[in-house]
Amino acid sequence: MLKIEEIEATIESLSEDEYARLREWFYERDWEKWDKQIEVDSESGKLDFFIKEALDERSKGNLREL
Repeated sequence: MLKIEEIEATIESLSEDEYARLREWFYERDWEKWDKQIEVDSESGKLDFFIKEALDERSKGNLREL
């Protein structure tokens, strides 16, 4: 049996509570990875186009106060 198949079989055997904990762990892990990627992209300048776009829209009067 392949490693992934072993993991799948183990997941299938989890109780509802254990499965919910595993889902929460994956959810948190995904958000941590997302946060790190956003930080890296921001520091590298990859997201600077958002600032330019917002400033352009503001100069056109297309933004409203929240």
